[in-house]
Amino acid sequence: MIDNLTDLRIFARIVATGSLSQAGRELNLSLAVVSKRLAALEDRLGVRLINRTTRRLNPTQEGAEFFERCQRILLDLEEAEAAVTTGRESPRGLLRVTGGFAFGRRRLAPAIVAFADRYPEIQVDLDLTDRMVDLVDSGIDIAIRAGALQDSSLIARKLVGNYRVVVASPGYLAQHGTPLVPDDLTRHRCVNFSALGDIWTFIGPNGPFQIKLDARLRTNDGEVGHEWALAGAGLVMKSIWDVDDDIKAGRLVRVLTDWPSPAAAIHALYPTSRHLSAKVRCFVDYLAEHLRAADVWH
Repeated sequence: MIDNLTDLRIFARIVATGSLSQAGRELNLSLAVVSKRLAALEDRLGVRLINRTTRRLNPTQEGAEFFERCQRILLDLEEAEAAVTTGRESPRGLLRVTGGFAFGRRRLAPAIVAFADRYPEIQVDLDLTDRMVDLVDSGIDIAIRAGALQDSSLIARKLVGNYRVVVASPGYLAQHGTPLVPDDLTRHRCVNFSALGDIWTFIGPNGPFQIKLDARLRTNDGEVGHEWALAGAGLVMKSIWDVDDDIKAGRLVRVLTDWPSPAAAIHALYPTSRHLSAKVRCFVDYLAEHLRAADVWH
């Protein structure tokens, strides 16, 4: 019988990070201690849990199954502790958050600075990536994502509404004119994103409809598309949180204001709907409050 939760925590971090040394750094343990505790755990169970290669450590089949059970045990323990301490103790500990590059830089990072000032006993590790991260396997507490959500066992909490707008630089509009209806876009230079294809969706009196564009410029990077629009390369459809500052400063001009696009709300995702740990709960509450206070979404 395993009666040492430290071994479970060490093993879980080894699998999540793929590294003995990284697990040790995160848990403030030496490499020797981490290696010794893993070996002792494998001896006690009588199975090899980790395959060691020169580049990365990967769980064996037995290790992967054991990892899933460890994650549930550790999460249940954290939630049990939070259930009895919420309201009695300040939230504390390491909070791992992931989000996309653009939203992370523009909106999430400033919010985290303010959050850290309010909750000094919480350490925040922000991992920005545009790929979908497996929260359990990566040891992530919360993912912040915009747009349509894929079917998942994750719990989603809507933080704030969001919508997309069509914008262009003043110079582009002065040279090429301003589109008045979506059909006008077919005669304009447009910047598209590879992941979205050449279709832009709008909402009209009879519901959603689509416009197919023959874009002269296409990119898989939202930041590049943003910079192209600022440089006068054409019209682009972007989330309001991404271009609001440029619109207010006059660097970009919003067009087709009578033709909205479908909503693309911002959500916080986490693995369970049961008693959340105090650090997760207070961060989600704070982030929702922080985002809604911004003069962006209306």
